[in-house]
Amino acid sequence: MLANCYHYVNVSKFRELSMNALSITESAANRVTEMISSQGDDKLMLRITVSAGGCSGFSYSFDLDAIQTDDDLIFEAHGVKVVIDDMSLEILGSSEVDFVEDLIGSAFKLNIPNATSSCGCGVSFAI
Repeated sequence: MLANCYHYVNVSKFRELSMNALSITESAANRVTEMISSQGDDKLMLRITVSAGGCSGFSYSFDLDAIQTDDDLIFEAHGVKVVIDDMSLEILGSSEVDFVEDLIGSAFKLNIPNATSSCGCGVSFAI
């Protein structure tokens, strides 16, 4: 079951965002909750960052972070906070954060509907 991530906080200003700006699956939220519990810091959030580079033009990364900057937006769903900067959110659009487990392992994955191509590495994409 998916939940839309609703706008939670913006340090510098309050902005109204589409409820479909970013979503997170229950599987991803459960995994983030487990990771935060193992770190023992309930202020941690899942940070999503997009940077130039990678095989296809852009790449994304996930990290746990307790710091929020002025250009960060925080969304919350399934009890998990997701932090993302304005630029990364603009590139990702209405993407879905998922956590997948299969025979070769488990990992967070972004399903990016406006991606025109992606690489076999799984974290590089073009728009």
